[in-house]
Amino acid sequence: MKTFLVGGAVRDHLLNYPVREKDWVVIGETPESMVNQGYMPVGKDFPVFLHPVTHDEYALARTERKTAPGYKGFTVHATPDVTLEQDLIRRDLTINAIAMDDEGNIFDPYGGREDLKNRIFRHISPAFSEDPVRVLRIARFAARYQHLGFSIADETLQLMKQMVKNGETNHLVAERVWAELHKVLSEKTPSAFFYTLKKCNALASIFPELDKLFGIPQPEKHHPEIDTGIHSLLSLEQACLLSDKTEVRLAVLLHDLGKGETDKSKWPSHHGHEQAGLPILNQFCRRLRVPKQFKALAVHVMNYHTHCHRISELKASTLTDLLASLNAFKPNSTMLTDFAIACEADSKGRTGLENNAYPQSSYLLKAAEAARQVNTAEVLNSGLKGAEIGDAIRQLRIRAVSLFIKSE
Repeated sequence: MKTFLVGGAVRDHLLNYPVREKDWVVIGETPESMVNQGYMPVGKDFPVFLHPVTHDEYALARTERKTAPGYKGFTVHATPDVTLEQDLIRRDLTINAIAMDDEGNIFDPYGGREDLKNRIFRHISPAFSEDPVRVLRIARFAARYQHLGFSIADETLQLMKQMVKNGETNHLVAERVWAELHKVLSEKTPSAFFYTLKKCNALASIFPELDKLFGIPQPEKHHPEIDTGIHSLLSLEQACLLSDKTEVRLAVLLHDLGKGETDKSKWPSHHGHEQAGLPILNQFCRRLRVPKQFKALAVHVMNYHTHCHRISELKASTLTDLLASLNAFKPNSTMLTDFAIACEADSKGRTGLENNAYPQSSYLLKAAEAARQVNTAEVLNSGLKGAEIGDAIRQLRIRAVSLFIKSE
């Protein structure tokens, strides 16, 4: 049984980058022989098996032939006579088509090591254009490795543009787009993903709500970068500095979708963009089947981020109701702190203002703490019933927040 470590594990090993998972290719075996040796079959579309001890994925060497649009439109051929070179050439990039045997010997038939050295993403063959997911993958690799200086080969970028022009990216299914986006949000530089999609003209077909923001001006006094699309990505970069949570990063990315709905005659002002963006956000989450916890935070950040920016101007009652909507009085909820971080990222996601202090976060959290200190027991034991209880507790909290505001 000949096995070779392949793909990302070899690539990251050669880059001295943390190896996340190991994938193996098996030469000269059949599904029956793998099962007989204790491997557990898990592949639906092609023969993939889990190692009985390590649970690493072992796939039989295979070739593929395009038979229909989209990333599932392939016929797979996996037999013992498929060679390592034949298996590697069906992969997307040269840097992902390097194999290593159990003695550490490197097999690099398509120049992957040279492209690693030169920090280049380069497709192996024209078959790259047969799978639209590869456009997303290159953009995700840009998000992961931009800090190492990687760029896309000119011929690969042109091929990506042609794929978009041919409508290949229109066949991407929601689950796969969200899966890639979710991974991207945990990468080192997620903004590079969107800049890459913009560069190959794929942003408009995959994330039209975001693409629409580019070219829309904002008041230069408050937004020196002017362009709303650029501001959204600058804010995302700030979110990455402030939080590792993918929910926070997504909420920041989407917070200004409403500015894409402003009538041109009102530019660069965007009065009411918060509420205008909510239907767009709902559509985005519905289309990509975004999980509830991501949507919940994104909705609150979109709806209330300007409240947070001018928080010292809010009346005690408005601030108390804002805290309640952010689950500030629910045990174990992280929404309030996540919201504060997202608003800070929005404020700092402006050219030249990245290092400005954001005291609004501290103000918000202190107000919440003051409101939490109220003694609700006296209300609960007062004989009030139903909605009267909630109203009475709200008044106590408003009073506490009012005292906090006076003390600031």
